[in-house]
Amino acid sequence: MHEFPLSWLLIAFTLYTCLLFFVSWLTSRKADSGSYFLGNKKSPWYIVAYGMVGTSISGVTFISVPGNVLNQNFYYMPLVLGFVLGYIVIAQVLIPLYYRMNLTSIYTYLEHRFGFFTYKTGATVFMVSRILGAAVRIFVVVLVLHTFLPEGTVPFWVVSLIFMLLIFLYTFKGGVKTIIWTDVLQTTFMLLAVGLTIYTIANQMEWSAGEMLAEVNKSVFSSWLDWDWGSSTNAIKQFIAGMFITIVMTGLDQEMMQKNLSCKNIGEAQKNIYTTSITIVVVNYFFLLLGAVLAIYVSAQLGGMEGIGLADAEGVFTKAQTDKLFPTIASQYLGLGVGLFFIIGLISASYPSAGGALTSLTTSFCIDFVGFNNRDDLSEARKKSIRQRAHGGFAVLFFVIIVILNIINNQTVIDLVYLLAAYTYGPLLGFFAFGLLTNLKVKDKFIPYVAIASPILCYILDFLGNKYLNFGFGFSLLIINGILTFLGMYLFREKGKFVKDKF
Repeated sequence: MHEFPLSWLLIAFTLYTCLLFFVSWLTSRKADSGSYFLGNKKSPWYIVAYGMVGTSISGVTFISVPGNVLNQNFYYMPLVLGFVLGYIVIAQVLIPLYYRMNLTSIYTYLEHRFGFFTYKTGATVFMVSRILGAAVRIFVVVLVLHTFLPEGTVPFWVVSLIFMLLIFLYTFKGGVKTIIWTDVLQTTFMLLAVGLTIYTIANQMEWSAGEMLAEVNKSVFSSWLDWDWGSSTNAIKQFIAGMFITIVMTGLDQEMMQKNLSCKNIGEAQKNIYTTSITIVVVNYFFLLLGAVLAIYVSAQLGGMEGIGLADAEGVFTKAQTDKLFPTIASQYLGLGVGLFFIIGLISASYPSAGGALTSLTTSFCIDFVGFNNRDDLSEARKKSIRQRAHGGFAVLFFVIIVILNIINNQTVIDLVYLLAAYTYGPLLGFFAFGLLTNLKVKDKFIPYVAIASPILCYILDFLGNKYLNFGFGFSLLIINGILTFLGMYLFREKGKFVKDKF
């Protein structure tokens, strides 16, 4: 075991940040609103596809998925396989819709299909989801970075301020055009961190690649399928949920689709989606493989989780402790090189994720709430000023939420914030499903109440299922949320009135 040198942490952080700003400078020269919102529709599809792999794996995933193998084996893989089916739906249904309507904000569809209130509700749901979800992800990463600093030397709020200021600065001008190219850095360094860690452990354990896979396959961590129907990790529930998670959190998410809409045409956007769908399966498998390798290494070389201070004497460990598995081993037991790549991988899994959230929130605010596309009274200079102020405002909001989460410092509260973000995606699923699968009109002014009621009912169902039936919905709760929203819209349909074109 060794202490991670603070000087090397600062050097790695500085060098990576300088590289990021260099890419930002290259991509933001001669930038305008077209660059910020849609990259002037000139983004190469293969660059977008490669970068989206890293975007799909946030800093939280980077830390949590490997450690989660200790509790849930490879039960995450059916969920990942479900992603592929979701990507196919996006490529065949949503991408053609968005390009045919020439959308900048995908929620504009809801205005055309249903009306003003549904449109504003959809955009608001996205903003709440993205603000809460991104804030928690950023908080977890800043918290890990702060633990690498000597205790008491730098206040948490200072680290948070510096982190958010850097994210604000490198995305301020180029927007989505910059994000697409910095995503390439994110994916590359993240994969290097995972690959180097696996290689180093295999080398220390004197394994060949085949021997390593054999050890993983015969370990207690290698099971892919959980057939317990009451479990939240049941394979069937995981697969179906994986499909809907992808449809909602990629296909109905402004941040993710903004990058797809920056491709030259429908064909290239679809190539991007299909390529991403296959690559994401391979990358997630390697994250789980890393988790199994880490677990075997800790058990064989370090006396198990209790040997590294991440479990009690009875060998019991919580999710909060398993989340520390990868950071602890990479930074303290595998040498300086692995530690540095872990830090860079963590930073690279967080910078563009936060930057993408800032950009997509600014886009949604400008298009969906200020109405850039419909405002002839706003000059380009005025639009630029509004966009930049919104960008700065969201950066400040993220900073405030992160500091509050640290002050509360309660894992239950943090989990609740993250859970709220997940719940709010359900109404978006219901909105778009109702619009695409029916030709019914709705009483538009009542739809905001549906969007509030559906997540509340979902929470009640999940609570009752766990308490009285020992049944966990897990990720499939998103589907229930969408169905309840769909039924609520049907309840408030305008009887006898239909739309001729569902767009």
